[in-house]
Amino acid sequence: MTLVSPNSAQHKKAKALKPSSRRPAKELCSECGLCDTYYIHYVKDACAFIHQHIAELETQSHTRSRNLEDPDELYFGVNQGMMAAQKTAPIEGAQWTGIVSTIAIEMLTKGLVEGVVCVQNTKEDRFAPMPIIARTPEDILKARVNKPTLSPNLSVLEQIEQSGMKRLLVIGVGCQIQALRAVEKQLGLEKLYVLGTPCVDNVNRAGLQKFLETTSKSPATVVHYEFMQDFRVHFKHEDGSTETVPFFGLKTNQLKDVFAPSCMSCFDYVNSLADLVVGYMGAPFGWQWIVVRNNTGQEMLDLVKEQLQTQPVMSKGDRTSAVQQSIPAYDKGVTLPMWAAKLMGVVIEKIGPKGLEYARFSIDSHFTRNYLYLKRNYPEKLQAHVPEFAKRIVNQYRLPE
Repeated sequence: MTLVSPNSAQHKKAKALKPSSRRPAKELCSECGLCDTYYIHYVKDACAFIHQHIAELETQSHTRSRNLEDPDELYFGVNQGMMAAQKTAPIEGAQWTGIVSTIAIEMLTKGLVEGVVCVQNTKEDRFAPMPIIARTPEDILKARVNKPTLSPNLSVLEQIEQSGMKRLLVIGVGCQIQALRAVEKQLGLEKLYVLGTPCVDNVNRAGLQKFLETTSKSPATVVHYEFMQDFRVHFKHEDGSTETVPFFGLKTNQLKDVFAPSCMSCFDYVNSLADLVVGYMGAPFGWQWIVVRNNTGQEMLDLVKEQLQTQPVMSKGDRTSAVQQSIPAYDKGVTLPMWAAKLMGVVIEKIGPKGLEYARFSIDSHFTRNYLYLKRNYPEKLQAHVPEFAKRIVNQYRLPE
C-alpha cells in the first residue's frame, strides 16, 4: 500500500473531493464513516471489506505480525501480555466498571492527548450513535455504554486536521481501526493512540429494534445489553434490573439475517490493530479482559493500573465439540424451547469453556459462520478476504456445503 504525505498534491486533491453517499464496499460497507470524509480517496486501500491486509497493518502498528505458531497469538493477535481486570471504584452508569472511560479521561487530563474520538448517543435515541471528538472528561463520560449499532466513528476525521490537533486517542472497533491505520499517516498527527474493543454482530438501528423486540420482555426499557461468558444475553433496564436470556433460547430462525453483512464477513473480532484492547470475552464473568499489543498500549494501561484490581488470565474446558454442534444449529436456524434452552445453559455454564477457552469458543463460532457466509454469498472474495489466521481456525472444523 502506497501512502502519501499530508501536504502532497495528491492529498490536497483528495481534500477537494466532496464526501459521497456512495459506498465503494457496497452492501458489505460497515458504515465506519471514512467515506463521509475526503479520506474516501484512500478507501480502496483502507476499507477492511475491499482490501484485507491485517498482517501488513499489524507490522505497521506493532512492528511485527502475529506468530501463527503461537496458539494465543493465532487467536488473539500480537500482544505483550493479557490480564483480567476490574476498576476498584467503578464509574456510575458504565456498562462494566468503566476501564475504557477511565483510560480516556486520564489521557486527556494528563495532557497526553488533545482530544478523544468516542461515541455518544443522540438526544432522541439512546442507541443511535453520535461520534464526537471529546475535549473534556464530561464529554467522555457521556459516551460510556456500548452502542450496539453500526457507527460512523471515522466521520470526524476531517475535524482532526481542521482543529490542528497533534495528539489524539481514538476508541473504536476492528473495521474502524483497520481503516484508521491505513490513513494514519495522512492525518498529520504527532502521536496517535488507539484503544480498541472487541466487536461482533452489529446491526443497523432497525435490526437492533428487531433483536430487542424478539428477545427482551421489555425492549423499550433496555439501557444496554451484552452476550456474556455465562452463555446468556444480559439486558440492563432503566429501573436497574437485569434480564437474562440463554443463548440457546434466541429466536435464531427470526434473527439469522438481522446482522450487518459486514459483520457476517468480519474476521477481526479481537481488534488486532489497536494498541490496547479492553473487552470481556477472555475474562471470568464480571471481569474485563485486557490485551496489551505494544509499548503504546502499555503506556495507556500504566496510567490506570493503580485504579485496577487484576488477576492472570485463565483457560478451562474444551470448546471444540460445542463449536462443532453450533455450526449446523445456526445454519439451520434451530431454536430450542425456553425450558430446554435454560437447562442447556445451566449445564454448559458448569462444564463449558471459561476464560480464554470461552473466547476461543466465541471466535471459532463466529469465524466458521462467517466463512460459510462468504463462501455462499461472495465466493469470489473468499481466498483474499479471509486472513491466514482465520483460515487455520476454521480448518479445525467440519463445515456444511
